[in-house]
Parts: sequence; structure tokens; C-alpha cells
Amino acid sequence: MRLSDFDYELPEELIAQQPLEQRDESRMLILDRETQTYTDSKFELLPAYIRAGDVVVVNNTRVFPARLIGQREPSGGRVEVLLTREVEPSVWEALVRPAQRLKVGARLRFGESRLRAEVVECSKKGLRLLRFEIPGSGAGSLGTLLNEQGQTPLPPYIRRSGGESFDDRERYQTVYAREKGAIAAPTAGLHFTPKVISAVQSQGARLVEITLHVGYGTFEPVRVDNVDEHRVAS
Repeated sequence: MRLSDFDYELPEELIAQQPLEQRDESRMLILDRETQTYTDSKFELLPAYIRAGDVVVVNNTRVFPARLIGQREPSGGRVEVLLTREVEPSVWEALVRPAQRLKVGARLRFGESRLRAEVVECSKKGLRLLRFEIPGSGAGSLGTLLNEQGQTPLPPYIRRSGGESFDDRERYQTVYAREKGAIAAPTAGLHFTPKVISAVQSQGARLVEITLHVGYGTFEPVRVDNVDEHRVAS
């Protein structure tokens, strides 16, 4: 299977920039395997397709504010960082932009210099290792500052002219999000509401939670023509 097999045109005006007011009003496609037919529906009607004894598995990972906007030192040029994984205390693996200018030794600052970082390693996949520093005393923990300075890592096709909106941080979570660690939401679950969950359980189905943090593999570009050769980052 070739990468080009997945090419298709998606007009930008058809890409929603804001979620529906009610999560479960999202459209849902029902595929009948026996008849090989499909029907347009709404997610609020999901419980009607659930039977007693079914198991509905949901991912309770919680997105953290992994996107940082800062400046390079001493030039002051804008830099964007997407944290992907904590390697050790104060050291994070990250995607950075502009990557070409952020070599080992590059210095970054965030939030009026309340938080600083240094590039300590570059990988072949374009990732950087950043060692964070908190200047001064009494500035708070790294986790607190990352939560204050970070933004919700929305998908690149969602554009916010003035940074994240007031609702983004909670709206880009599932209603059952609990375990912090994802850099992107498990989007299929965004349509669940407490009402839908209750209706699913009323049908005699069992709701089971797992924790699978969405990581860099979601963003990593496919660099091969034959998709069978692509390996998703763990």
C-alpha cells in the first residue's frame, strides 16, 4: 500500500474550527457488516446499537498543556515547543519550531523568563531534548509552571488567532479524562456525555477504562512511500 493511496482533497472551509455546543450531537456513521450498508446518525443514538453483555472500552488519558510559546535567547525570535515525553526530572523530549535554528546549546525562555530551557540533544527524527530551569527561588515547581505557561496542543488544522480559547483546555478532553499524560485527545471519545454513558450502561453493557497516553506517534510524519514500512513511535 502506497502513501499516495491516502491522498484526497479536503476543502479548508469544511474543517470545523469550533466544537458543537453539545458533544453528543456530533454525526455518527453506522456500518452494517451483514448488509454492507451504512446510515448517517448522531452520537447521542449510540446506546441504541449497544446490547446487553457488550463491553465499551474508553481511554481515560488526560491531555496536559504541552504547547509552549517562547523566545530564543538572546535574539528574541519566536519559538514553539510541543512537549512529547518526560525523559527524566526537568528533561523533556519535544518537537520544536524552527527546528533548524535550535541546535544543541540553544537557549529558550518562556513567560517573561519565569521558565527557561536549553537544548541538550538533537535526534535524527527532528526531536530535541530540553532541560528546563526555573530561575530564582519561590517560583514554583516545574509542573506548576508548565501548566501555567502551556497551552492546549490542538491539532494543526484547528487555528486560534489569539492562542487557546477559554474553553479549549476542558473541551479538548473526554468527560472521563483522568490520567494526565497525553499530548492529544483520544478524539473518538470526545462525543461521549454522562447521559450517553448512563444510557449505554442501562442497556446492560459494561464500561471499561484503559489508560493509553497519546504521544509523538500521532504527529510523526510518514517518511516512507510504502506504508507497511512505517513504524509508529511508542
